[in-house]
Amino acid sequence: MDNENSENKFDTIIVGAGPAGTTAALVLAKAGLNVLLLERSSSPGSKNVFGGILYTTVLNRLVPNFWEEAPVERHIKGIKIYLVSPQNAVSIGVESEEHNQPPYNNSFTVSRAAFDKWYASKAEEAGAMLLLNTQVDDLLRVNGKVAGVKVRGEEGELYADTVILADGVNSILAEKAGLRKSYVPRQVSLGMKEIIELPRNVIEDRFGISGDEGVEIKYMAGDATKGIWGGGNIYTNQESVSLVTWLALDPLIKSKRKSTELFEQFKAHPFVKNYIKGGKTVEYQAHLAPDGGYDDTPRYFTDGLVIAGDAARFLNASLHYEGTNFAMASGEAAAKAILHARGLNDYSAKSLAYYQKLLEKSFVMKDLKRYRKMNHFAEKNPEFFGPYFDVITQAAVDYFAVKETPKRSQEWQMIKDFRKNLGKATKSRFPLLGFCWRCLKGGLSFL
Repeated sequence: MDNENSENKFDTIIVGAGPAGTTAALVLAKAGLNVLLLERSSSPGSKNVFGGILYTTVLNRLVPNFWEEAPVERHIKGIKIYLVSPQNAVSIGVESEEHNQPPYNNSFTVSRAAFDKWYASKAEEAGAMLLLNTQVDDLLRVNGKVAGVKVRGEEGELYADTVILADGVNSILAEKAGLRKSYVPRQVSLGMKEIIELPRNVIEDRFGISGDEGVEIKYMAGDATKGIWGGGNIYTNQESVSLVTWLALDPLIKSKRKSTELFEQFKAHPFVKNYIKGGKTVEYQAHLAPDGGYDDTPRYFTDGLVIAGDAARFLNASLHYEGTNFAMASGEAAAKAILHARGLNDYSAKSLAYYQKLLEKSFVMKDLKRYRKMNHFAEKNPEFFGPYFDVITQAAVDYFAVKETPKRSQEWQMIKDFRKNLGKATKSRFPLLGFCWRCLKGGLSFL
């Protein structure tokens, strides 16, 4: 087949109509390229799963004031972070009236089924062609260079100068391209999510919000995940809340615990259940997320091909846990790299290496490098997410206990009990020294 003269020839084919793929399609279509956006489901977003917050710094540049027309649920005006043991909790939080003003701290809860469909329509308005219900089985190569895709069904072979893979964490195509290997458990986490319906007034009363305000509540490891590296979240929507847990897959497998049981225990936790009581579960989702950090990202380009979003394992799995902005930023960078290559009329890997230069300049690579030690720390210090949480939260409860003991005496007793409990929890000869050292290392890797 003479692909250069084929009716099935495009400037760029993009696989996956999630935030990364649609962003690339939007940028390239605006630049006048003939773009084909392929989506395997019947509607963009109908098979996509994420925690609950769309981060929108890139989106607001591409579609200014998007919230005035996009199907967003609530903007996030505050965050509370909890360390929890079975009986105790320690929390910190941030809330700001600045976040009640545009651009709303670039944080919105959304339904991916509604948002992705709307976002893809913006790419279509710019001139991109969206093809739904299309399963891509393989890459096409001409003279060793990626030159298109092979899809299931009547479309058959589709050719392009360049291909962008934005097909998610399980990108088989990126493996076929030789850019990455199949994931191993330590490189991913398992996310589980329930959407629980509640009346709008109940949500606003329970979470102390009004209008379109929303909040995020984070539970970091500890009793929220029974000591497994991970966490839990609650996000407020208009008339529902999203309840989420994410668990590092490797320690989950080694624990021999069932993920579904852990999720049910999280729902029943004393510091969670009151937020969702009386609600009705209307949707259940589960998905893997790239969790390996910078050291587990693959090569990002080859002749005629770049990869973006989860397919390239771009996710900031730190305390911030940002993914959608990484997806959009990498999709935009992929599009700009292709425009650069088009200007040179050279779609080789040498030309597309410009993609990595753009990523290195952006927050994507800088943040991935910033938190590259975090997962290594989590692997080597499992006690940090179980026994330590119990000791820390108990010390906080002891500090604020109301007694007839003078506060100075109470504080000394709290310190003695803290050291004693640390010793029991870690069986270390120097528990306080080890605790301080691990806090220092953990703080440097997490914050």
